[in-house]
Amino acid sequence: MKLFLLLAAVLVGGGLLVWARASYAGEVPKAGDAAPEFKLSDQSGKTHALADYRGKWVVLYFYPKDDTPGCTEEACSFRDDLSALSKMGAQVVGVSVDDTDSHAEFAKKYHLPFPLLADKDGQVAARYGALLNLGLLRFAKRYTFLVDPQGKIAKTYLKVETSRHSREIIEDLNRLAAK
Repeated sequence: MKLFLLLAAVLVGGGLLVWARASYAGEVPKAGDAAPEFKLSDQSGKTHALADYRGKWVVLYFYPKDDTPGCTEEACSFRDDLSALSKMGAQVVGVSVDDTDSHAEFAKKYHLPFPLLADKDGQVAARYGALLNLGLLRFAKRYTFLVDPQGKIAKTYLKVETSRHSREIIEDLNRLAAK
């Protein structure tokens, strides 16, 4: 019995350690905060910085992994709604910790016409509070930030339903533009 309790304590303690480590990624920026700057390469090797998009709305979406069901659904929804988003002056930019080669395959396979940025070390995801680090496994949480044309966070999305996320953003952009 003592061995069982000791093993249970180690497992629970280890689980808490993993949870504590997994939950630490920096604070999530709030509406009104300046969006953290970044400079990352896309699937074609082109470098993008947040400052490149001044004067435009930016749909900055973090996602866990290229070519997985939820991430594919989300990316294809953005692709399908890109014309409407572009007419509203919005640029879609995806970010994950996958590398540029993985992004290139994903973009080609699903005809994704927007940048997918490679945050290999997870530093940008961490600055947005979107990095989940489980020791050997590290990936971005499915968070989206709507950045206004002045570079401030207009809205955060921390619970994303992939099938309707792009439509939700279009609705929010319509409301924000009406103000």
